[in-house]
Amino acid sequence: MIAYYIHDLNPVVLPIYGGLALRWYGLAYLLGFAAGFLLLRNLAKRGLWVLEPGQVGDFIAAAALFGVFLWEGGMASHGGILGLAIFTWCYAKKHHVSWTALSDGLCVVGPLGLLFGRIANFINGELYGRVADGVAWAVKFPLSLGEEKAEVQNAAWQACTRVDPKLAEVDSLNALVAAARDNPELSRTLGNFLPPRHPSQIYEGLLEGALLFVILWVVRTRCPKAPDGLLTGLFLALYAVFRIVCEQFREPDAAMVGSLTKGQFFSAFMFLFAAAFLVHAWRGWNCPRRRETRDA
Repeated sequence: MIAYYIHDLNPVVLPIYGGLALRWYGLAYLLGFAAGFLLLRNLAKRGLWVLEPGQVGDFIAAAALFGVFLWEGGMASHGGILGLAIFTWCYAKKHHVSWTALSDGLCVVGPLGLLFGRIANFINGELYGRVADGVAWAVKFPLSLGEEKAEVQNAAWQACTRVDPKLAEVDSLNALVAAARDNPELSRTLGNFLPPRHPSQIYEGLLEGALLFVILWVVRTRCPKAPDGLLTGLFLALYAVFRIVCEQFREPDAAMVGSLTKGQFFSAFMFLFAAAFLVHAWRGWNCPRRRETRDA
């Protein structure tokens, strides 16, 4: 018998006042943009980005305001990427800089935002994985009770109500999860009705976030004369690969598209855009002017 961890982390970092609170998801945004600012300024100082160091703050602030409108986590990560692509295009036109060069810098630091976001997803106990019996690191997520059959849900509620009679007055799964978070006996009781699941948020954070960042950072810093668009193409291609792989372990949170999850379906289209950026980079690398600059 494996003693699976029953998820009991609190999504609230710090209660403030009147129901307001600092949540891990909001903190993930702040950390992502702060890290992006520091790293992009570092690249700019080293001449590895198209903007000057003094322009980085305004760029990140504008990207934050524009990008978060299309980012809600999960499936909307594709919408967030599209929104930031539109933003960088508009910014590049306004400031008369190369769109692909501008995008390259954002793509280098973007995975850190994905990493922090997936960590927040795990802390929130949302976007959990598929059932994973026998996997030692699997987790029992209380919110996944909603995925179970009605008879299992009813039995879980009855058992939990015997532990905490106050639950008879509520019918919200979120209220049950919140109560279990502060009551170890209630948490264990609820856990008896939950199957262990893959912590797919962690898988995504490690692949789409940490590993992707390391790859792109190494390419950016080790290949300072890499053609514009190369890093954007690599980001799109590798993100699509990692997302498609991780979706194999993640419980679908939307209707399937044939045999594909929506995450896999949208990721497949990213290969087309990745190819376009990589072809653009290859052409730029092989044009006469580029070769003269590279060889100088």
